[in-house]
Amino acid sequence: MEALRLEIKQLIIKSLDLEDITADDIEDDAPLFESSGLGLDSIDALELGVALRKQYNLTIEANNTNNRQHFQSVSSLAAFVEQQKN
Repeated sequence: MEALRLEIKQLIIKSLDLEDITADDIEDDAPLFESSGLGLDSIDALELGVALRKQYNLTIEANNTNNRQHFQSVSSLAAFVEQQKN
């Protein structure tokens, strides 16, 4: 799971063009969409969702109430990817 979290961090950095951030700067359980974490916004969420779908062949439903929970942190995204794989 650690390797998957690192892949997701690198995907976040690449897909959102976060040039001043490294994977080491992103904590596994830090919130992605709050100022105490990366401070991403709704456009970032869309871009990240597209990147995750392409990278991992995920099914992300637009009206799924669990999306907010899945996109909470790197750890929650990794769990979501693992769940979709199985």
